[in-house]
Amino acid sequence: VYAMMTTSDGGKTVNRVVRLKHGSEHAVEKVIVDNIPAATYHNGGRIAFGPDGMLYVTTGENFKADLAQDMNSLAGKILRVTPDGAVPPDNPFPNSPIWSLGHRNPQGLAWHPETKELFVSEHGPSGEFGLRKDDEINVIVKGGNYGWPRAIGAVGEKGLIDPILLW
Repeated sequence: VYAMMTTSDGGKTVNRVVRLKHGSEHAVEKVIVDNIPAATYHNGGRIAFGPDGMLYVTTGENFKADLAQDMNSLAGKILRVTPDGAVPPDNPFPNSPIWSLGHRNPQGLAWHPETKELFVSEHGPSGEFGLRKDDEINVIVKGGNYGWPRAIGAVGEKGLIDPILLW
């Protein structure tokens, strides 16, 4: 069983994706992805295996909006790793688990049963920057940038991918 958990590591709070094994002396059999930034809110946390057999992980930006655009942070991203936590060689950014970036707080993952496109639901701002708007459904493209915090909702800005649905 795979799970995303929030834990303390040396006094620092982190999110971690783990593989659990029933009946073992230690429930956590293996840490799959470690040191995902954690906070009281905006942790993301949805995990699911895709039709390609890879593990996808949503991460929130922890109310630190700029982390969603920071390629040195796992916050505000969709991650893609092998079942053992290795970075697949066909990921868009060399040696990085990052599949897409520019996410505020993605929560849901689902694949179209025929096209295998990845759909993600994401919470829009609920007070940041004085805004309350636009929860989203996005079709996730390998290496795509979904704009947060540079863009909120559908803005048509070159280099950013607009959501297919807003409410």
